Amino acid sequence: MRTAGWTESISVLDRITTVFEAFGETEGMGVTELARRANLPKSTVSRIAADLVGQRLLDREGDVLHLGVRLFELGQTVERPRRLRALAHPVMTELRNVTGHTVHLAVLDDRDVVLLSVVRGRTDDPSCAVVGSRLPAHATALGKALLAFSPSDRTAPYLLEGALPRRTPNTICDPAALVRELGEVRRNGVAFEREECDVGRACVAGAILSLGTVPKAAISVTGPPPVIAEERVAAAVRSAAITLGRRVDAREDRSLEETKRVGHPAPTRSPTGQPADSRIAW
Repeated sequence: MRTAGWTESISVLDRITTVFEAFGETEGMGVTELARRANLPKSTVSRIAADLVGQRLLDREGDVLHLGVRLFELGQTVERPRRLRALAHPVMTELRNVTGHTVHLAVLDDRDVVLLSVVRGRTDDPSCAVVGSRLPAHATALGKALLAFSPSDRTAPYLLEGALPRRTPNTICDPAALVRELGEVRRNGVAFEREECDVGRACVAGAILSLGTVPKAAISVTGPPPVIAEERVAAAVRSAAITLGRRVDAREDRSLEETKRVGHPAPTRSPTGQPADSRIAW
């Protein structure tokens, strides 16, 4: 819970970030509700909102504030996710065509997964998450697929901080049980989610591995549990993840060659083949 002392001590940038984060997946809200969610004084939020509206980072319709279209425009220019989305889209579309279900692409960010791209299935799925959604990694197939292949420093918080937050009656909340599940994911090459994040939704996901070991993102198929044929879907997801891993490596190799051609020192690779500089763009 944020205290009055916290509110007084944070910087202007922290306050702006808190205002953005308060929106979550809501369609819009007034200043009073926004201030309550952000745990900031209404007068402070009113001033920040007025500035953000002026910069088109928030849109105002009467008394209701919405996240602004300029945020979307700026988001589309973020190079690494943009390249990954472009690389993944043909594979995602093919996976949708093969299974008939909605396909998601996501990356791991702290304890959550963030959706980068969605290709909707042939049937309407009201529970389908949207681009930019943030979901708890431990409760999603996407998150489990990524955690299973992540280094120990990424998974340690799940083992040290006690019970994990519960989303549904099926959520894995015991760290030891999550560790066992991640071991199964490594052995099978895919992760399963059986109404663990949202009731009425099942999911099968595979990690997109660069050089066969480094998790870059995850791809999944999702839909209502009665229509997800796990064995058939798992094979298709596993194949799509392997294909995308190879494309990521091919794109990275082209980037290295382009770097050499323009006369800049190429990033070196470790003995395992992994780039020494993990920030190389895809």
